[in-house]
Amino acid sequence: MADPIRWARYRWQRLISTEGREGSRASNSSNKCHQSAKAIGKHRIVIPCLGHFKEEYEKVSKLYMSNKIRTTKYTLLNFLPRNLFEQFHRVANLYFLFLVVLNWVPLVEAFQKEITMLPLVVVLTIIAVKDGLEDYSKYKMDKQINNLLTKVYSRKEKKYIDECWKNVSVGDFIRLSRNEIIPADMVLLYSSDLDGICYIETASLDGETNLKQRQVVRGFSEQVSEIDPEKFSSRIECESPNNDLGCFRGFVEHSNKDRVGLSKENLLLRGCTVRNTEAVVGIVVYAGHETKAMLNNSGPHYKRSKLERKVNTDILWCVLLLILMCLTGAIGHGIWLSRYSEVPFFTIPEPDGKLIPPTLAAFNVFWTMIILLQVLIPISLYVSIEIVKLGQIYLIQNDVDFYHEKTGSTIQCRALNIAEDLGQIQYIFSDKTGTLTENKMVFRRCSIAGQEYCHEENAKRLESYQEMDLEDEDSADHQCGSSMHMSKWQGHDCRAVNEPLNRKSLNLLSGSHSALGKEDGAGDAPPSGHVAFSSPIETDVIPDTQLLKKFSQISSHSCDQSEASSKLSLETMYITDFFLALAICNTVVVSVPSQPHQKMRLSSLGRMPIKSLEEIRQMFQRLSVRRLSSSPLPSMKDSSSESPSSFVSKLSVFRMKMASPALDEAAQRAAELHNMDSPENLQVPQEFDMVNVAAGCEHNSATSSIELSPLPTLCYEAESPDEAALVHAARAYRCILQSRTPDQVTVDFAGLGSLTFQLLHILPFDSVRKRMSVVVRHPVSNKVVVYTKGADSVMMDLLRTASEDANNSEMEQKRIKERTQKHLDDYARRGLRTLCIAKKVMSDAEYAEWLNHHFLAETSIDNREELLLESAIRLETKLTLLGATGIEDRLQEGVPDTIQALRKAGIKIWMLTGDKRETAVNIAYACKLLEPDDKIFTLKSQNKDACALMMSKILEGIQKNTYKKQPGQKLGNVSATLSTQSPGFSAGLVIDGRTLEHVLHDSLQNIFLELTEKCRAVVCCRATPLQKSVLVRLVRSKQKAMTLAVGDGANDVSMIQVADTGVGILGQEGMQLQAVMASDFAVCQFRHLKKLLLVHGHWCYTRLTNMVLYFFYKNVAYVNLLFWYQFFCGFSGTSMTDYWILILFNLLFTSVPPIIYGVLDKDVSAEVLLQLPQLYMTSQKSLAYLPLTFWITLLDAFYQSIVCFLVPYFTYYGSDIDIFSFGNPINTAALFIILFHLLIECKSVTWIHTVVVVGSILFYFVFTLAFGATCKTHNPSSNPYWIMEQQMTDPVFYLVCLLTTCVALLPRYLLRVLQGTLFPSPVLRAKHLDRLTPEEQREAIKRWRDDCIVNCRVDLHATSGSSSSVTGAVSEEESIASVLPTSKTPL
Repeated sequence: MADPIRWARYRWQRLISTEGREGSRASNSSNKCHQSAKAIGKHRIVIPCLGHFKEEYEKVSKLYMSNKIRTTKYTLLNFLPRNLFEQFHRVANLYFLFLVVLNWVPLVEAFQKEITMLPLVVVLTIIAVKDGLEDYSKYKMDKQINNLLTKVYSRKEKKYIDECWKNVSVGDFIRLSRNEIIPADMVLLYSSDLDGICYIETASLDGETNLKQRQVVRGFSEQVSEIDPEKFSSRIECESPNNDLGCFRGFVEHSNKDRVGLSKENLLLRGCTVRNTEAVVGIVVYAGHETKAMLNNSGPHYKRSKLERKVNTDILWCVLLLILMCLTGAIGHGIWLSRYSEVPFFTIPEPDGKLIPPTLAAFNVFWTMIILLQVLIPISLYVSIEIVKLGQIYLIQNDVDFYHEKTGSTIQCRALNIAEDLGQIQYIFSDKTGTLTENKMVFRRCSIAGQEYCHEENAKRLESYQEMDLEDEDSADHQCGSSMHMSKWQGHDCRAVNEPLNRKSLNLLSGSHSALGKEDGAGDAPPSGHVAFSSPIETDVIPDTQLLKKFSQISSHSCDQSEASSKLSLETMYITDFFLALAICNTVVVSVPSQPHQKMRLSSLGRMPIKSLEEIRQMFQRLSVRRLSSSPLPSMKDSSSESPSSFVSKLSVFRMKMASPALDEAAQRAAELHNMDSPENLQVPQEFDMVNVAAGCEHNSATSSIELSPLPTLCYEAESPDEAALVHAARAYRCILQSRTPDQVTVDFAGLGSLTFQLLHILPFDSVRKRMSVVVRHPVSNKVVVYTKGADSVMMDLLRTASEDANNSEMEQKRIKERTQKHLDDYARRGLRTLCIAKKVMSDAEYAEWLNHHFLAETSIDNREELLLESAIRLETKLTLLGATGIEDRLQEGVPDTIQALRKAGIKIWMLTGDKRETAVNIAYACKLLEPDDKIFTLKSQNKDACALMMSKILEGIQKNTYKKQPGQKLGNVSATLSTQSPGFSAGLVIDGRTLEHVLHDSLQNIFLELTEKCRAVVCCRATPLQKSVLVRLVRSKQKAMTLAVGDGANDVSMIQVADTGVGILGQEGMQLQAVMASDFAVCQFRHLKKLLLVHGHWCYTRLTNMVLYFFYKNVAYVNLLFWYQFFCGFSGTSMTDYWILILFNLLFTSVPPIIYGVLDKDVSAEVLLQLPQLYMTSQKSLAYLPLTFWITLLDAFYQSIVCFLVPYFTYYGSDIDIFSFGNPINTAALFIILFHLLIECKSVTWIHTVVVVGSILFYFVFTLAFGATCKTHNPSSNPYWIMEQQMTDPVFYLVCLLTTCVALLPRYLLRVLQGTLFPSPVLRAKHLDRLTPEEQREAIKRWRDDCIVNCRVDLHATSGSSSSVTGAVSEEESIASVLPTSKTPL
């Protein structure tokens, strides 16, 4: 019994493949020969590792990599040389290496050789240890992965044996069981699934938890038993290894030279997990580092921050300053020597008795001074910056405000070296879907045959719906959903049976499934997460009353096709096809809720044991439906001569036959249906039909109308939320997708019972076509039908056009198109995502002709994508429009507030989306990117000249409302604020993708940027991923602006990588991982950008810039002490401090306080920064690190060093103290000055700051006391023995330290006091708000905001009345002052 059924099931598939091979063999024999003769280097030939291929395999296998991977950078042998080589790529390290080598020259030696090496050795060691630990963790992970076990076929033992992953080679046969990880990229040759399907989970690859289907290679799926590797006599030719996860090209060539095409549906990728399939067998085509997963693993990316580039510039200034000081010392030493008329007594002659001339002595002193003053270049600054950035990243990642409770995820900081760039962002480029919106698609409206159905009840449900936590959804929404459905479904509780699984129930099921897996020995089952796109707000759809009434007529409509009912029959046909298209035009996987990730399928004979008569009846009933879809090609005459009315008649007759109460009458009508629809050559036993009708009688008598049957419990796993929303909408009208296999789709259509469509082809969605199609054989009409859904911008051009002598149906189609277009425009204005649904009925001759071309495209390796695209375009023509859908993508929480705050912070926001213009503009209004009072300019043109003219007119219109442009104004100025526009006027620019092509031309870029500068917001619709990245690069390069790009999908990756800072949005259940992997930071919600930029961005930039400036101050101040001493020692390069203390002063005694300062300093609290976004402009304009600030810091360092040297000098002038007794109070006073200077600059001194400063002082005294008590003769020329002990008993020492510290720090302290009282900066004023009580703080912030509004208005009036340009003349401080309140304190 099983053989005839299996024959009927696969007959059509074999017929298609046979005809395709015959047609292609005759027409393309020369092409085959040409392809087989191509160079092997361009393609890859895979031969099984077996005896009859032994010689050929040995030749080919040498060209391919093994499966062993190594992601480490170093080995034990090359770690030291390679790490040093990489570290010496830094100019600072090379500079200090040069000083170490220079100090070994006796003529210019300043320190002991070991002392000079100490700073460099410490820095190199710290970085080497960090790199080594990182690499060792990678080594352990590689070792663990390489030693994983898998089943590999052994040609020696003639069976599958356990083998390590690292020993797998190209050509090996791999056998995998359920829940096993795929060790290498392999072509699927066998699956235990009867349909030849393998389900895989790609979460480790792309983050998507929904299952993907992979299909056994055509020709191997019919086999009943597992494939025998010894009998495999085919070879595989495929493309060379590449990193394209969504593409695989190749073919299997059998021994008879027949070829079968390969695609990504036949490829199992390394790292994915086998699910819901007991066993699969495949042959390895890519191994190790040639697998697609490894080729996509590019490792961490490195970006240089803007501050880092500025620091490198200032270090060059320090180098010039060092050279100037050394030249001064060399010249001074030469002059000093030349003043002696006789040979000075301290001059030591050379061994040959000759004296060194003053000029050569000055040259030697120059290099000695270079060594002595080396600390001027802060070698420890680089290490300190790295440590501070790690501390800042740690604080960001541990901020609880970034935690998203629903997904259980928090912010990810993937780039560790650009945190300070978050405080300088000037432009934000944002995607729309999934970034500004939730990516939860909710079915809202539809239009069928030109008639709109508003679904008002469903809209009311969505308005009142308040989404709660996952634990509360089932308890609250169950009652709400049940009551709503009861009103529509006549008292039957459908929500209860259609209730999606909550996380708790899934966890329970996961635990039981895991336990079962352990008992069976199949391995642990994966933890089942929440099914993607299955929250109640997405799955619950309340049908429209009017549409539901018409829909019910499909099952109750009689066979009478009178004149009055012809129009109704036509509309019924449209409704039927519309919902069938929603149900089957997708790639949704149907699963059973009680068994997560377990696919739903129809049972059939020979595939499972039969236990009861009821099961036999159900099987025969389903077999009859399947029989209708498995018939071979009917005659062309029959397939082409059928009207919509006759199709509706067949639907009605089919329903009546299936639901007839009498067995003999049902058998008679089934025979009539058999004679009418079935070919003569397909003989099905009569008892099959009789038993089937009896079963159908029982089944359909209970489900003869929509109102009498509850919805079955099914789970839909979709690859996109759009597909899930449409399938759930069809389900609400009882057009239920029941099961999906590679060759058929079963739909339970209201009272008609199960309709099984023969699935011939799936043409997936792509960004070029912007649509997807399925080709099926209709079970009732037995015709080949193409169902297509896609964007209206492309679908409308593919519809049938009405000719001059058009008949009634063509004119009706034209009217439907016009009405549907109006509905689409209305949906777009409402902010809904729109899709058009269409169909096409093909004759068998047309289908056979198209199939031949499509088969050639499938089996091609070169230009395969282009050929498949041409094949799809050839099919998707002359479509019949069925209707359209409007799906709402709800805004994320807090998006409008976030956009308003970012705009107040001086950040311009652009929205770049692929949606149509009306939808994009509506969302822009909803999220307050555009305001109702904005003047919207739409830029849309067909050619470059028209685009240039239109932009000029828009500019003129804006300038009339703003100010007269001054000729000298620069385009690249990005400091223009709200003061450039007149009161009450703001502009927004909307531009579409086709116009972007003209705008991005070199000749139009400048005028386009000038136009966007004057606009409040820019909305780019219908933009491609490439256009997004080009726009970001254009603004970044031309405007010299700091850019941030944020997106959630793979189409945003290029934009994210081009921007200065890339932010990825963590989607539902961790989906859309491509954007996250390419980003520098990943957040869960768009609203998290508000705190990330306004708070952490401000803090990171302010902390790091202040720490960098402090490092420059510290080093210059301390080095100048040595420089001033040279004026009193003949510029001989002598130091008044011991060399060890001199080197360790910066390395140990004063290194920790600035690091703590850079990590923990807080100028303004987070609450105030969030309430006053205008404060962000202080970091955005780099006010904390202007060139003037840098030079003032150096001048202050010079002053403090002079005071620190001269006060002890005049105190001990005329005394007989030795050199170290004079240098010790200078060194000690310098320590106090440098540390107390840090306390003055700290905005928030905590107990940590106090402990670190006090600890540094104590450590200094402990070290100098211990050093002075133990080192008697460390340096032969000097002796620090007991110096500190003696001076600590002298009161003058304490007086000198106190007086020096006060005099040195007094000017800076007075400056800070005057600045805080007479002319406080906005940051200082905001800091004072933290000291107020909550009530006083609220009132002060309210007054602050009022002052901002008044100042802006006054400035706007003054600007509009004047003819001068503001953008070119206003300074950075004035620009910020225009949007910040002025001080109330009089000068």
